[in-house]
Amino acid sequence: LSSEALGHPASESKMAVYLQLVRNALSVFRHNGGIIGSMWTVLRTGDLREGTLVGMDQFGNKYYENKKYFYARHRWVEYSEKQRSFWEPDGSQVPPEWHRWLHCIGEHPPTEVPLTNPKFKQEHRINFSGTKNQYVPYTTTRPKIESWQPPKNTPS
Repeated sequence: LSSEALGHPASESKMAVYLQLVRNALSVFRHNGGIIGSMWTVLRTGDLREGTLVGMDQFGNKYYENKKYFYARHRWVEYSEKQRSFWEPDGSQVPPEWHRWLHCIGEHPPTEVPLTNPKFKQEHRINFSGTKNQYVPYTTTRPKIESWQPPKNTPS
């Protein structure tokens, strides 16, 4: 049914749509810390979103959910500013239990249903590649080509 059939003029329904758009935009700006905070969020992530805070991990990352968004985009993480790099967030900064929830492997976040810790579980660390703390393997095999060593002259 059109808005005229319901007794409302067409301009009134368009105005309601525009008003709702403005309300949504203001809500998103408010959620992201005002205009300045929204500008920093766009610079850092390229996206402005609004959602409910689901939880926070031991590194200070905040996890959000908004079921109004598409299925693969309805959960996201805002990385902590005290992590390795403010401008280059890395996927390795997300612990396994939150990775499980972000990628919809489990429906419930670890704040509601904590995972069991197996004996072999290690403490989560971020990827340090490209830093002075990076892992550098060393060789345990002999080289296939050995360099020539000149003979030592012995005095006679």
